[in-house]
Amino acid sequence: MRIPITAYSSTYDQTDSSPLTTASGTRVRDGVVAANFLPIGTKVKIPLVFGDKTFVVEDRMNSRYWHRLDVWMPSRAQAMQFGVRTLEIEVLN
Repeated sequence: MRIPITAYSSTYDQTDSSPLTTASGTRVRDGVVAANFLPIGTKVKIPLVFGDKTFVVEDRMNSRYWHRLDVWMPSRAQAMQFGVRTLEIEVLN
Protein backbone atom coordinates (compact mmCIF):
# COMPACT_ATOMS: atom_id res chain seq x y z
CA MET A 1 0.00 0.00 0.00
CA ARG A 2 1.09 3.59 -0.64
CA ILE A 3 0.83 5.93 2.33
CA PRO A 4 2.30 9.21 3.56
CA ILE A 5 5.46 8.62 5.59
CA THR A 6 7.03 11.17 7.90
CA ALA A 7 9.81 11.04 10.48
CA TYR A 8 10.12 12.12 14.11
CA SER A 9 12.78 12.38 16.79
CA SER A 10 12.71 12.32 20.57
CA THR A 11 11.89 15.93 21.29
CA TYR A 12 9.06 17.18 23.51
CA ASP A 13 7.44 19.15 20.69
CA GLN A 14 7.20 16.00 18.54
CA THR A 15 6.15 13.55 21.25
CA ASP A 16 4.51 13.52 24.66
CA SER A 17 6.10 14.10 28.07
CA SER A 18 8.21 10.92 27.79
CA PRO A 19 9.99 11.35 24.45
CA LEU A 20 12.27 8.33 24.84
CA THR A 21 9.48 5.84 25.57
CA THR A 22 7.18 4.44 22.88
CA ALA A 23 3.46 3.83 23.29
CA SER A 24 4.24 0.13 23.73
CA GLY A 25 6.62 0.89 26.62
CA THR A 26 9.90 0.25 24.80
CA ARG A 27 12.73 2.72 24.35
CA VAL A 28 12.95 4.52 21.00
CA ARG A 29 15.68 3.19 18.72
CA ASP A 30 16.54 2.58 15.10
CA GLY A 31 13.83 0.46 13.50
CA VAL A 32 10.88 1.85 15.47
CA VAL A 33 7.91 3.34 13.65
CA ALA A 34 4.68 4.91 14.81
CA ALA A 35 1.34 4.13 13.16
CA ASN A 36 -2.27 4.26 14.28
CA PHE A 37 -3.71 2.02 11.57
CA LEU A 38 -1.52 -1.02 12.34
CA PRO A 39 -1.37 -3.05 15.56
CA ILE A 40 1.61 -2.65 17.89
CA GLY A 41 4.19 -5.28 16.92
CA THR A 42 3.42 -5.22 13.19
CA LYS A 43 6.54 -5.50 11.04
CA VAL A 44 6.85 -3.40 7.89
CA LYS A 45 9.36 -2.59 5.18
CA ILE A 46 9.80 0.61 3.20
CA PRO A 47 11.83 -0.81 0.30
CA LEU A 48 12.28 2.28 -1.90
CA VAL A 49 14.09 4.22 0.86
CA PHE A 50 15.34 1.59 3.33
CA GLY A 51 15.77 -1.52 1.18
CA ASP A 52 15.32 -4.78 3.08
CA LYS A 53 15.34 -3.18 6.55
CA THR A 54 12.46 -4.28 8.80
CA PHE A 55 10.68 -1.80 11.08
CA VAL A 56 8.36 -2.59 13.99
CA VAL A 57 5.30 -0.55 14.97
CA GLU A 58 5.94 0.30 18.63
CA ASP A 59 4.62 3.83 18.83
CA ARG A 60 1.49 5.84 18.05
CA MET A 61 0.90 9.23 16.47
CA ASN A 62 -1.52 12.04 17.19
CA SER A 63 -5.01 10.72 16.40
CA ARG A 64 -5.44 13.17 13.51
CA TYR A 65 -2.80 11.18 11.58
CA TRP A 66 -4.78 7.99 11.20
CA HIS A 67 -3.33 6.56 7.97
CA ARG A 68 0.34 7.57 8.10
CA LEU A 69 3.62 5.98 9.16
CA ASP A 70 6.20 7.89 11.21
CA VAL A 71 9.82 6.64 11.26
CA TRP A 72 11.90 7.37 14.36
CA MET A 73 15.19 9.17 13.64
CA PRO A 74 18.01 9.92 16.11
CA SER A 75 17.97 13.68 15.45
CA ARG A 76 15.50 16.40 14.61
CA ALA A 77 17.66 17.41 11.62
CA GLN A 78 17.40 13.90 10.15
CA ALA A 79 13.64 13.86 10.67
CA MET A 80 13.26 17.26 9.02
CA GLN A 81 15.46 16.19 6.11
CA PHE A 82 13.27 13.12 5.56
CA GLY A 83 10.21 15.34 5.21
CA VAL A 84 6.91 13.88 4.00
CA ARG A 85 6.96 11.21 1.31
CA THR A 86 4.24 9.02 -0.13
CA LEU A 87 5.79 5.57 -0.44
CA GLU A 88 4.91 1.93 -0.78
CA ILE A 89 5.15 -0.14 2.39
CA GLU A 90 5.09 -3.90 2.80
CA VAL A 91 3.20 -5.20 5.84
CA LEU A 92 4.94 -8.44 6.89
CA ASN A 93 2.51 -9.78 9.52
